[in-house]
Amino acid sequence: MTRPRILVVGAGFAGVECVRRLERKLGPDEADVTLVTPFAYQLYLPLLPQVASGVLTPQSIAVSLRRSKRYRTRIIPGGAIGVDLKAKVCVIRTITDRIVDEPYDYIVLAPGSVTRTFDIPGLTEHAFGMKTLAEAAYIRDHVISQLDLADASEDPAERASRLQFVVVGGGYAGTETAACLQRLTHAAVKRYPRLDPGLIKWHLIDIAPKLMPELGDKLGRSAQEVLKRRGIEISLGVSIAKAGPEEVTFTDGRVVPTRTLIWTAGVVASPLMATLGAETVKGRLAVTAEMCLPGNDGVFALGDSAAVPDLAKGDGAVCPPTAQHALRQGKKVADNVIAALRGLPLQPYEHKDLGLVVDLGGKDAVSKPLGVELRGVPAQAVARGYHLGALRTNVAKTRVLTNWMLNAVAGDDFVRTGFQARKPAQLKDFEYTDAYLTPEQVGEHVRRAQPLDV
Repeated sequence: MTRPRILVVGAGFAGVECVRRLERKLGPDEADVTLVTPFAYQLYLPLLPQVASGVLTPQSIAVSLRRSKRYRTRIIPGGAIGVDLKAKVCVIRTITDRIVDEPYDYIVLAPGSVTRTFDIPGLTEHAFGMKTLAEAAYIRDHVISQLDLADASEDPAERASRLQFVVVGGGYAGTETAACLQRLTHAAVKRYPRLDPGLIKWHLIDIAPKLMPELGDKLGRSAQEVLKRRGIEISLGVSIAKAGPEEVTFTDGRVVPTRTLIWTAGVVASPLMATLGAETVKGRLAVTAEMCLPGNDGVFALGDSAAVPDLAKGDGAVCPPTAQHALRQGKKVADNVIAALRGLPLQPYEHKDLGLVVDLGGKDAVSKPLGVELRGVPAQAVARGYHLGALRTNVAKTRVLTNWMLNAVAGDDFVRTGFQARKPAQLKDFEYTDAYLTPEQVGEHVRRAQPLDV
């Protein structure tokens, strides 16, 4: 008899934790484990703004999947674009654009999320996201290039537009992105004696009435005061009406000349969830507390793409799309997959939120570990300690710690790597949200497709 086939989709916090636990707890001949991911690394998303600002190198937060001593998982380099639950087949587009059908006995769906966009004229054509390693590295190049081009320009209007930057989204990602990149331009302008530092303006806007409401009123106001003290203009209750190549129009009527629009206004579940033809909750797959898809044996879902009941809160709440939930869900799903494989009962997921950390760069931070409100250096110590603890390998911890120390002592050289030497790239070019199939297309493809080998 062939061994059971376990297919894990996605190499984020949830998927990687699941794979690692399966490797540790499964016997050598008990099952075959396959992981579908475009890249053979786990991206530590919370530190992405520090890559964009140059505090950390891209490699330091891209944790290799091939360092495990127990490594025996087969990796398919690509992305899942559809799942046929009846045929138990996952349709995969490899990084060479080849379509592969991968059969499974058990499937763990952890494809994560994509940037949430709206039908705003010019948004996807002119905005940058902050969801992938490539986007973070690209944004750093772009911001430094705006300083270079402004310095070289003799046109005051062009200078003004290149030195204004707009970040949309007052959540953790947007706030940290604005904070870190403002520090980048503040430090870099000292190397440009022809540029007036007063021309550099950062705008942080959000349609919500508060900045990071999850932190509470006091810490939210503290973060806002830090940003205002640095000269970042914060506009709440405001969003984007339209975006162009050289200006952005706010919903309050203001027109801001800018060549830089960074969109971080939330995330939505991966479009893969819509290919299953199953019930969803705001795009997230509806699952049980055991993270199983009702009515489908051997199908598990977790992380940002699954509406996992939050038993710790009750009242019908679902777990928020945070790293701490994804990590713990990954371990619990692995245990439940093994239990299903061995004919044992499954266990529900339950975890009480441990708090939040927001790193604003330098000595500035706000944190709320276990409900305790912290600001400044103590909050920064907690934030960076949490990140170091959450990084999966000692090599990654060492790289990040070394980068922090080197940046604190030596600063930045503000070097562009050449990502945008030719064709510009925006939000629509990084996340490939148009690559997914419809449920009907998945079924039709599986019915007529011949077995393929990777």
